[in-house]
Amino acid sequence: MVDLKAMPFNLDDEGVAWVEQTLASMSLDEKIGQLFINMGSSRDPEYLKGVLDTYHIAGVRYQKAPAPEIWEQNRCLQDNTRIPLLIAANTEAGGNGAANDGTYVGHEVKIAATGDPKYAYEMGRISGVEAAAIGCNWSFAPIVDLNNNWRNPIISVRTWGKDPDLVLEMSKAYMKGIMESGIMPAAKHWPGDGIDERDQHLSSAPNWLSTDEWDATFGKVYQGLIDAGLPSIMAGHIALPSYQKKFEPQMTDEDILPATLSKAITTDLLRGQLGFNGVVVTDASHMVAMTGAMPRREVLPTAIMAGCDLFLFFNDPDEDVAWMKEGLSNGLLTQERLDEAITRTLGLKAKLGLHQRSRAELLPPKEDALDKIGLPENKALAVEVADRAITLVKDQDKRFAPLPISTEKHKRVLVVPIEGSPNPMTSLSGGAGHPADSFAEKMRERGYEVTVYESLKRKAEGKGPDELAKLVMSAYEGKSPISDITDNYDLVISVAKVDGLMQPIERVYWPSTKGTMDIPWYVHEVPTIFVSFACPNHLPDVPQIKTFINAYDDKDFTQDAVLDKLEGKSQFTGISPVDAFGGLPDSHI
Repeated sequence: MVDLKAMPFNLDDEGVAWVEQTLASMSLDEKIGQLFINMGSSRDPEYLKGVLDTYHIAGVRYQKAPAPEIWEQNRCLQDNTRIPLLIAANTEAGGNGAANDGTYVGHEVKIAATGDPKYAYEMGRISGVEAAAIGCNWSFAPIVDLNNNWRNPIISVRTWGKDPDLVLEMSKAYMKGIMESGIMPAAKHWPGDGIDERDQHLSSAPNWLSTDEWDATFGKVYQGLIDAGLPSIMAGHIALPSYQKKFEPQMTDEDILPATLSKAITTDLLRGQLGFNGVVVTDASHMVAMTGAMPRREVLPTAIMAGCDLFLFFNDPDEDVAWMKEGLSNGLLTQERLDEAITRTLGLKAKLGLHQRSRAELLPPKEDALDKIGLPENKALAVEVADRAITLVKDQDKRFAPLPISTEKHKRVLVVPIEGSPNPMTSLSGGAGHPADSFAEKMRERGYEVTVYESLKRKAEGKGPDELAKLVMSAYEGKSPISDITDNYDLVISVAKVDGLMQPIERVYWPSTKGTMDIPWYVHEVPTIFVSFACPNHLPDVPQIKTFINAYDDKDFTQDAVLDKLEGKSQFTGISPVDAFGGLPDSHI
């Protein structure tokens, strides 16, 4: 069924024997359990032991916490499981994806903007060292999606860019770095995001490329990674209708399925045409692009039958296990395919050497482990990346030529916060606050007189209905004189932070007002600079801006680096790995 001696497993006779003997020793309940990756709801030892004893899971992807807590959790998990576990982290941007106190190196787009794959390798290396230190052995990274649609809300900073050659080069470098610490990478999101402008968390979001177009782009990336020994892939809930039609000529539009549920895409294309022999795990099973395809009782066995080996996250564990068993009994899932999936998962565990180590050896000693988290030299690399990556996308201001700025020319500065649509998930994930305030304070420390614009949204916070009505009406009563701007400010800096976390769009959120400072309409009245501290695709919404900068994140050291570059203390060296102009001629003017 599975050639465990071939790439990517490369097992010896001992490893193959362990896989075969372990599979033969399993009860049906254990086999069904080995199809699931659990998202733990608690780190309490009794909860962890209960999940292991009751559901016999193959692995976990946990919620982040400080490194000591994660080490203790993973110690408990490996000490109390019959078959060693896959323990996954989300190290998309560094070791901070494994533990809260791990090292953030940079989002993929920021790394790519340096133009140097050594930083992708370093991000992988640091991720691997820190994740392995606390007991992880698997990571849902790198992201190998292509930013081919600036309107896509989920790709944004989570991509190396739009060029398949660059994405392949950066991904291979990352893979090399993280595998040095015994962490198995899972490239995502098969068969490729970044074409449709929707988000598979919230709706269907197919990849609409033709077979030839896909072969030349996403196919090139995946084939290159497979040839380099990629051990695992995360299948997204992303359809690829052109290839589904190729393998299922009689299909209609009603038959379009996401890759996680499509044998044509995940078996015929991925395993057959591309020759992938490794492990396939589904993306999270609560996303609408999956749940909207069929009833959950069918989703579970269909995903495994389609070619996925592991199912990401229970909804209700008792229900999900029962429905997976039901699928086995009613023919939606075959015994042969069940055993094949488990063989691949066990093969990945054997590739990690988990079968050769005692339970005590599955995690490093706690003291040694914690000494590897957040090392100063690793944090220094993130500062270096910021300096190399910050990108001057557009510098066309012939009227004011604001760069470099200085306290002599631009003493009085108005900083305008630019935000996205209200999103409670952003604050829940630690994204509360806006860089406009900290950026303004940094400018004051350098001698500028800075005012932070108070938007209608900010003024409305905590107000009752009557006060809100007055605020809205006042915004429409008339415009202020242009001299209110030109007499009071030497420079305006629009500071944007828009995160696309589970939102249908990742666009700047313009208030419904007339002539206020939120929208940079005044570019011909006063020198104006736009800095994005997140999404790199805002320029199409402000094409009138003549000086536009992508910083990719709002870390403290990134803000310092932006100011140094604005003042001419260091040069802009970043190379945009995405089409920041959105393919629109007016963005270039």
